[in-house]
Amino acid sequence: MHDIYNFVSGPLVWVSFVLFIGGCIYRFISMAALAKKKDPVVYDYMSLRYALRSIFHWIIPFRSENMKKHPVFTIVTFAFHICLLAVPLFLFAHIILIKESWNISWWFLSDSTADVMTLIVVGSCVYFLVRRIVQPEVKFLTSPSDFLILAIVAAPFITGFWTYHQFAGYKVMGFIHILSGEIMLVAIPFTRLSHMIFFVFTRGYMGSEFGAIRHAKDW
Repeated sequence: MHDIYNFVSGPLVWVSFVLFIGGCIYRFISMAALAKKKDPVVYDYMSLRYALRSIFHWIIPFRSENMKKHPVFTIVTFAFHICLLAVPLFLFAHIILIKESWNISWWFLSDSTADVMTLIVVGSCVYFLVRRIVQPEVKFLTSPSDFLILAIVAAPFITGFWTYHQFAGYKVMGFIHILSGEIMLVAIPFTRLSHMIFFVFTRGYMGSEFGAIRHAKDW
């Protein structure tokens, strides 16, 4: 068990980062080539002005008509994404590991704040799960992979919370926490989680098309 833990917390970490970075590069290149093939003029009408207008509009809550029509979903979605990004990046335990490895550090969240934000992520995953099961129009578009993605996202936060508070079996949970974090990292470029890295480009494309070509808003 000790050897497995050392492997998961050592070499496998580097493997997951390599796959994440390599996967992102591959997806960027393949998507750029596919866009050029399907729409040869796609890059000709890209507009920085309209791209930025669209991006900044969509990252502000309740700026689009759809957000206004679904206030609960909007609040949960924004809270989920903020906490999803902030906890791994600003968790004290993670920053200590980075400090020990590369001698760099930055501002971190208090433990109580990190706890609350972790529970927001887990609670949001439960909300998205129930929504996919009970809301007809969402259920119709849901596939088994959507449930798997929710599990992949929730697992590092559940196991991290469990390990930090040292509930029963926390040592095993600590092992699962590391492994589930690596799985999530590798899954990002190859699943729907890729919207985390492609949002800027897809939204910029939509904003350019609607603003520069159709002379209309995309929200």
